[in-house]
Amino acid sequence: MVKKENLTVCAGGRLMDFSRPRVMGIINVTPDSFYSGSRVSDREALCRRVREMRRSGVDILDIGGYSTRPGCAEISEREEYDRLAYALEEVRREWEECVISVDTFRSRVARRCVEGWNVEIINDIGGGSLDEDMFATVAELKVAYVLMHMRGTPQTMGRFAEYSDVAAEVLSEMAFSLAELRRLGVCDIIIDPGFGFAKSVEQNFQLLSHLELFQTFGLPVLAGMSRKRMVWESLGGSPEDSLNGTTALNMVALMKGADILRVHDVAAAGECVRLFTRLS
Repeated sequence: MVKKENLTVCAGGRLMDFSRPRVMGIINVTPDSFYSGSRVSDREALCRRVREMRRSGVDILDIGGYSTRPGCAEISEREEYDRLAYALEEVRREWEECVISVDTFRSRVARRCVEGWNVEIINDIGGGSLDEDMFATVAELKVAYVLMHMRGTPQTMGRFAEYSDVAAEVLSEMAFSLAELRRLGVCDIIIDPGFGFAKSVEQNFQLLSHLELFQTFGLPVLAGMSRKRMVWESLGGSPEDSLNGTTALNMVALMKGADILRVHDVAAAGECVRLFTRLS
């Protein structure tokens, strides 16, 4: 098990500490995300899902309006924002106190969500590579930022999964982005090595086996493996029947130093965290 000092991130004026690992719950207001159980299509389904997550002890709601599964369809900024705005309006009306992360790689969408709905965290799968204005926008807005590693785009990333040492190369590439964020004055940063994004199944496992290396940055580390191909393909199943495998890998991630588990199944992840803390 990895031992480390406590870390903190300021999210919308609220200090979030990582004396215990946190759970980020996935909510997709999309019709085509890879796991059907994460999709919400109307107000009733959205509210039901948020209530369930809150009962299960979710720490952060991560709301996405653009599917980033391999080969996903492109949608306009307007369509992405419209999807997000409907969800953010509902969540803020019913649960104003929730810490909300918006999953977007577009700086203009990020700005509208922060300014219009007081979103506290921007979760950028592109790590700044898909929108050259994202870093400056996050710096100006003074919000927390999830820096994720990916090569290419969601439509092309499969072509770029070539590494001689995946953990070392991901670390190196993220270090350049992190230096630029810090130069711009962004302080509240979360590191996400990007499981499943421009990495093969084998490379994902190599990355997980060296996850503790990402603590070199001295920042919280997010692990997002929930129901992904590395789980279900390894077990010969599908996203729908890979909860047990996800939980197993989440425990490995915690023991390797993960501070946030990004998951579809908040209750199971919360149990994983509670059992893990008994070891600390």
